[in-house]
Amino acid sequence: MTGQITIRPIRPSDNKAIAHIIRTSLEEHGVARPGTVYTDESTDHLSDIFTIPRSIYYIIELDDTIVGGAGIYPTEGLSSDTCELVKMYLTAGVRGRGLGRALMDQCIRFAADQGYKQIYLETMPELKQAISLYQRTGFSLLSAPMGSSGHFGCGIWMIKAIQG
Repeated sequence: MTGQITIRPIRPSDNKAIAHIIRTSLEEHGVARPGTVYTDESTDHLSDIFTIPRSIYYIIELDDTIVGGAGIYPTEGLSSDTCELVKMYLTAGVRGRGLGRALMDQCIRFAADQGYKQIYLETMPELKQAISLYQRTGFSLLSAPMGSSGHFGCGIWMIKAIQG
């Protein structure tokens, strides 16, 4: 990977760019449908959503250009020791180059620092490259969803234990 990589917390000025990346990625994979983050109104103002305690949304930049993001969120209905890895998306041009792993590692460190013991996520079968990354980083499949994310369009649920 060449170029300057920066991972930092989201700012209000990032909202439009990251919403575009998220929706473009879902369109690219043919999953721009209800019950996903595609139609979630919070996608347009992520910097407002990640102000609650024990949550964060990271933006990843390559050479000062936003190329993706991911967050940790205490989703409603999850136990206090479980958070959700949410809205992890990268632009097509940077996938497979280690940025997703760097972003996920930053999220896992934050979750551990906040005292979470496990990280849950929801995804879709069409997002094969993401699922592969999740499995390589220790996530395992669940047979049913946890919590109340509201994303009924996601059919794959995964969990990972983390060390504090």
